[in-house]
Amino acid sequence: MNERVRVYLAEWLGTAAITTAVIGSGRMAGGLTRDIALSLLLNHISTILVLGLSIWAFAPISGAHFNPAVTLVMAVKGYIDRGQATMFVVAQVLGALCGAVVANLMYQTPVVSISHTTRGGFGQILGEVVATAGLLFVILVAIQRSAQHLLPLLVPAWIGTALLFTSSTAFANPAITVGRVFSDSFAGIAPQSLIPFLIAQFGGAALGIGMSRIFTKLREDSHVVEQR
Repeated sequence: MNERVRVYLAEWLGTAAITTAVIGSGRMAGGLTRDIALSLLLNHISTILVLGLSIWAFAPISGAHFNPAVTLVMAVKGYIDRGQATMFVVAQVLGALCGAVVANLMYQTPVVSISHTTRGGFGQILGEVVATAGLLFVILVAIQRSAQHLLPLLVPAWIGTALLFTSSTAFANPAITVGRVFSDSFAGIAPQSLIPFLIAQFGGAALGIGMSRIFTKLREDSHVVEQR
């Protein structure tokens, strides 16, 4: 198989797997209990485990972005070129849509069912900014410290924590957010809530870049002081 095709296929499959886990576990939780806290916990456990496994499996192939916000930041930082970044985003969005369809089919619901779960307001938008900024900060600092091998642990650790403390439950991924529109389930998001969430996510990504620059510079300056 052509190496580029293999890379894009990895981004597609990884994003699809995560989306299927998010929506599928939401449907499973909704069928097992009416306790919202327990439903969230079941959904979160599935999400972070599949996220970690997908990063571990596909990082050596594509870098395991699975997220247009991550891909955009990697392009801005010069780690990938614009053409490759565009293809990554296409693969990720298609993967999220396929993941939503698979989850719907597994639970014998309509192949495409538009979500009616409205999300928004200042608090949830701020939650998305925080969740996405933290995600990009963790990733960039890991790269700067040559600790990419820890990302299968670090990324799920951040997302798992943000799922529990942010008001938005940390979507933090534009592709998967789009995918979740097409499943009328516990984990869905209504179309009218989509654009504010996407804006918050990309804004959070920009904030994550700024935070990583500030704290990397502080770390470099502290090393200079220590050497003196």
